Amino acid sequence: MKKRPIARPIVLFLALTAIVSGLFVFGGQNTSRAEYGDITLNRHAEKAGMPPVVFPHWFHRIRFKCKVCHPAIFEMRAGSNDITMKKIVNKEFCGRCHNGTISWPPLYCDRCHAGKSDITIPKARGFVK
Repeated sequence: MKKRPIARPIVLFLALTAIVSGLFVFGGQNTSRAEYGDITLNRHAEKAGMPPVVFPHWFHRIRFKCKVCHPAIFEMRAGSNDITMKKIVNKEFCGRCHNGTISWPPLYCDRCHAGKSDITIPKARGFVK
């Protein structure tokens, strides 16, 4: 009786599994940038003609302890922080760190305004006067 090599089917199975997994992981990249734990802020965004802000809470949380932001910068209650671009530019809320010194400045709209919306970000970056 001739022995059949088992290594070839296993290698093919692993290769196909890797390809299918890659399609699931990387296939939906353009549909949404939100991840688990992200917070969508839309109190003022769409009214101002911008997509909602997607705040990557978990991204910040794995780098900083809660007390870095709470309660000194942000109250820990949904809807209790009236965040506007004017306040951010004046170094309040997100602007405490996103000021060009500690982290990137609030000049690149699509870094924050990445939520699902029918509104598209204008081609010009930065603040509109």
